[in-house]
Amino acid sequence: MTPTKYKAEHPSSRLEMKNEEIASRFGEIADMLDILGEDTFRILSYQRAARQLESLTENVEDLVREGRVDQIPGIGPALGEKITEYVTTGRI
Repeated sequence: MTPTKYKAEHPSSRLEMKNEEIASRFGEIADMLDILGEDTFRILSYQRAARQLESLTENVEDLVREGRVDQIPGIGPALGEKITEYVTTGRI
């Protein structure tokens, strides 16, 4: 029997996966807030953050590690903390 060979994941796919993963979570949170009738500004903040993360050309994990989450346009301190929390714990 020939041993199974595994293809290494391309670094850019890892970048896209984590960024898109967090963007997806933020989109889900925005949808839940909308269903609950929460503040429109808060909903728009999550939607805007999701779009920024989807279009980000850097790995969000690197930004967290380097303390540069606050440099993502449109991401304020509260959402920056949520991004950091998700990257470090896998939870928001």
